[in-house]
Amino acid sequence: MGRCLGWGMKRKEFCRVFGLGLAAGVFPATGWAETPGEVVLFNGKDLTGWKVPTPNPFWKVVDGVLVGENDPAKKGSMLYTEKEYGDFELEAEAKWEGEIDSGFMMRKKTVDEKIPGDLQLQIGVSRSLKKDMTGSFYVGGYPEAGQAKEAGKVLKVGDWNAFRLVVKGDTVTVYLNGTKVSEYRDGRYGAAGPIGLQIHGGLAMKIEFRNLKLRVL
Repeated sequence: MGRCLGWGMKRKEFCRVFGLGLAAGVFPATGWAETPGEVVLFNGKDLTGWKVPTPNPFWKVVDGVLVGENDPAKKGSMLYTEKEYGDFELEAEAKWEGEIDSGFMMRKKTVDEKIPGDLQLQIGVSRSLKKDMTGSFYVGGYPEAGQAKEAGKVLKVGDWNAFRLVVKGDTVTVYLNGTKVSEYRDGRYGAAGPIGLQIHGGLAMKIEFRNLKLRVL
């Protein structure tokens, strides 16, 4: 709490009240969720706050980590947050090994075009291109302007990778392990939507997530 000795009476009173607030859990001592607009998406214990598929052989919590994995039939699955978000800053860590096809879903399309309903940020190997497109955007294809061509230089294979997505207006900026790897502008995805995590069907894959948190802008 810090030292109060030598302070004036007003500061001593503040220190006393603040200490009581910490003890009662009124003032969070740590963590992102300290002010309005900041949300911890994954609590490290269960899937509270997420729309869990039924049945659910795909998503589970193991030792504080959110694990997504195909079922024996190699079916895919999506895990969406119950709430929807428009402009936000998302942070998450992800780890995987071998060939996977996953990603973050966000926003909803506002046009009548033959494009996916969600804007997707790719993690892992593209089914269509057969190469790693981590950090790139998928909108029915991989637009040149949204490709993270230098992401491989900062990607940690088999280790935890830190993602930060800044979604504001029609632009999404992506940082991978602290380095900006892509920035994509697309006005067709103007509606708020849930945050989604993907397990692609057709291959045996496993991906782990932790420290999923979001700040509303």
